[in-house]
Amino acid sequence: MAIMSRGSFHALLTLSAFMIPATMLCQNEQYDTAWQLSHATWYGEPEGDGSDGGACGFGVLAGTSYTSNIAAGSSPIFKDGEGCGACYQIKCIKNELCKTEPITVVITDLCPGGDFCEGKVHFDLSGTAFGNLAVSGKNSDLRAVGVLDLEYMRVPCSYPGQNVAFQIDPASNSQWLSIVVKYEAGPGNLQLVELQEAGSSTWQSCTRNWGANWSFNGQLKGPLSVRLTSGISGKVLVSRNSIPEAWQPGYTYASGVQITS
Repeated sequence: MAIMSRGSFHALLTLSAFMIPATMLCQNEQYDTAWQLSHATWYGEPEGDGSDGGACGFGVLAGTSYTSNIAAGSSPIFKDGEGCGACYQIKCIKNELCKTEPITVVITDLCPGGDFCEGKVHFDLSGTAFGNLAVSGKNSDLRAVGVLDLEYMRVPCSYPGQNVAFQIDPASNSQWLSIVVKYEAGPGNLQLVELQEAGSSTWQSCTRNWGANWSFNGQLKGPLSVRLTSGISGKVLVSRNSIPEAWQPGYTYASGVQITS
């Protein structure tokens, strides 16, 4: 499956869950403890959501728990898709139009290169997020600046009232199941996704296709349980029987559970 790039410049079942530390995984990520310097630009409509789908594959963002405070991250943030879903606090500096309070953005897309995005940490924000860095009433004035000096900090994600969800890729079939994992709180991104068939005690690993899209090649008997291993914390979340036996391509299934930091 081809990566959904920025191109244009860019059911519910009874569930149970538990969380255990994944001590076998080497953690190479961490939340930031100090502000770091970077830059920000913006893309899309001035009051828009940036990408509509993007390189993470989250789909239409408007009206979802991702809100409009989203960002396309440069390669050191995007990490070939591993950074999808990670959250950052950001605040602009060195400009009188900037408010002092930070906002939180989630990585939903890839900043494709060029002078700003190539090889260094950079945030290409939705028009809405860029404007939200401004003092009251100066959103449009700040967007007119175009490029901002920025401070950023990796932080836990929070989706109040929203649990993890599994969106079945429309191209999935009986021999190939592809899912996009959405709304992971805490670390936001995932290191591992595994599936367990009904009546089995074996967990089978999925492969990251692209972005937040994970797939399993082969036939599976549902309902399927899903085991997620989060980034940073290395905690494991198990969602029992979350994907029904008669799952449908294009459908999204609620998990009833959520990751914590």
